[in-house]
Amino acid sequence: MRKRGVDHIVHAVKDLEAARGVYTRLGFTLTPYATHPWGTRNFLAQLDGAFLEVLEVVDPSLMETAAVDAFSFGAYNRDFLARGEGMSMLVLDSEAPDADRASFQEAGLITYAPFSFERIARQPDGSEKKVAFDLTFTTHPDMPDAAFFTCRNRYPENFWKESYQQHSNSAVGLGGVILAAERPAELHEFIEGFAGNRELKVTSFGFECETTRGTIHVMTPEGVRALYGDIYPLETLCSPRFIATLINVEDVQAFAASVDSSGITSRHKDGRVIIPASEIQGMAMIAQEVK
Repeated sequence: MRKRGVDHIVHAVKDLEAARGVYTRLGFTLTPYATHPWGTRNFLAQLDGAFLEVLEVVDPSLMETAAVDAFSFGAYNRDFLARGEGMSMLVLDSEAPDADRASFQEAGLITYAPFSFERIARQPDGSEKKVAFDLTFTTHPDMPDAAFFTCRNRYPENFWKESYQQHSNSAVGLGGVILAAERPAELHEFIEGFAGNRELKVTSFGFECETTRGTIHVMTPEGVRALYGDIYPLETLCSPRFIATLINVEDVQAFAASVDSSGITSRHKDGRVIIPASEIQGMAMIAQEVK
């Protein structure tokens, strides 16, 4: 079983331009807008080997009903947004989609038909080049508000650009994600199979799954409150869902300065800058300094 790393997260929002304003004020350099043929639009904040994808639905009419064995990225995010904004999907890296699918099946995970797509990406110099991706989806029946897939990037040289990775807030990497769940133990086999790592670390509030890039923290609501405070309205939690991303920064004071100047509410705890989900369209953000 190949151990995978975090490739990106999907932050689904109802107003992409408003979200772009928030991310810009927080000190992130952002890629131009891009559109998908199934009716969604996004922008990215590229980090070192991983990125944040901020996405909205612009044309639901383009979202065809998925076949029985298929997963509809557009329809899933449309339905997610009908219930509220936030982090809708976790994506890990891929070297071979067929191997990922076989690995998921061996681990007893739900799998779907192969899915690939291409689009044109605007380069920092204004030119345009093709990017293409192979996606391998899986879901858990008890997590309707959290979806998972791996992503193979077929033209990384056209996708990753150093100028998009320079952020005034000193952000450099995606340190992980927090998945809130009333009963974390019930999810350990799924997370193991998805991440390709059977050596989970049990904690007082759940468990941690180290990937080759970032950590998946599965925590009870009580654990989230104890460690980070009121970062998400956990009283509304109906099923396990992602509530926060962890951002690695070179200088936590620089990140704090960006937040302070933005007018966005945050607090400091244990050397971290913590921004509640209410400030960033349903997804909390926790900045931690890289040691």
